[in-house]
Amino acid sequence: MKAASVLPWLDLKSVPGIGNLRFKRLVDRFGGPEAALAAPEQELLRVDGISPRLAGAIRTHRTPAGLERELDKAAALGFRIISQADPDYPPLLLQIPDPPPVLYTYGDLGGVSRAVALVGSRQAGRYGLQTTRRLAGDLAEAGITVVSGMARGIDTAAHEGALERGGRTVAVLGSGLDRIYPYENRELYHRIARSGAVVSEFPLGSAPEPHRFPIRNRIISGISLGTVVVEATAKSGSLITARLALEQDREVFAVPGNIHSFKSAGTHRLIKQGAQLVESARDVLELLSHAMRGRIADPRAERERMLDNLPAMTPDEARVFHALGPDPIHIDDLVRQVAMPPAQLSGILLQLELKGVVHQEPGKRFTIKIDNLV
Repeated sequence: MKAASVLPWLDLKSVPGIGNLRFKRLVDRFGGPEAALAAPEQELLRVDGISPRLAGAIRTHRTPAGLERELDKAAALGFRIISQADPDYPPLLLQIPDPPPVLYTYGDLGGVSRAVALVGSRQAGRYGLQTTRRLAGDLAEAGITVVSGMARGIDTAAHEGALERGGRTVAVLGSGLDRIYPYENRELYHRIARSGAVVSEFPLGSAPEPHRFPIRNRIISGISLGTVVVEATAKSGSLITARLALEQDREVFAVPGNIHSFKSAGTHRLIKQGAQLVESARDVLELLSHAMRGRIADPRAERERMLDNLPAMTPDEARVFHALGPDPIHIDDLVRQVAMPPAQLSGILLQLELKGVVHQEPGKRFTIKIDNLV
């Protein structure tokens, strides 16, 4: 993907008040950041969470000069900035409620669909570190990408365990990619990038401030089919990752520890609450086998699969078809979206109905006819 194509994603994200959730609603409504930035104010107001003040901010927004410099700096450092439209964007992450519009990446993030997160205490004991290395190595040998946060303790052991077995691992930072934290892991940082990737949603230069780590935890769990908590105290940040995994409809696992150790209090609580008890990598693989067979599919791949079965279309017909989705859209909204005269659009919609790929619902609302595409 060319760097310039990421600019609209960074541009819309730079509008004050547009967080990840509102960003997703805008993109879902208008089909992309360019269309959202160009949308009339009355259309913006139809999006949940967009107030008159925010709609006005979007309409009067001007691209910050610093965005071009951000792209140039990332390229100079050997990083990529990928948007949700990039094929390397993790498909599982697209399914969480507030996926990052862009990810800064160092290394190769492509193909991260069979991933498991291993997280736990920064002040881990010998048992936790040894168990993590063994689990990470066994999962890596089974073809699983091991995801963690590159923090001290369990995170570091997870990455190293995967690398020692020649596996693939992904580190999600709570800082900008150019702010390696902890700095003692700078060598590990480069090793991870050679076999997998280091990623962050935060702009370059972002410091590893405490509030950023809970934010990044949703990416650790969101990239992964399941999250394994190896060792955690009753107030461990790893329990935040476990909660987020549950909210994202992912599996949660916990490794039991010494009942007399405060370092096991968090994992034992998870087990009491229903987390799957883990004694080996086999426990994780068996439970996730159904998910790896496609329970959590890539919506972009599904769309491409459907498009393979389409009848031939003219360029205008294809343009209209691609503007439609499974949710009905009124013809007046479609006119604005495709910038086409109403009479011409009506004729094209009729042709698409005759071809069996578009369905008209009452009230001049149109949707793609999925039944004929699968």
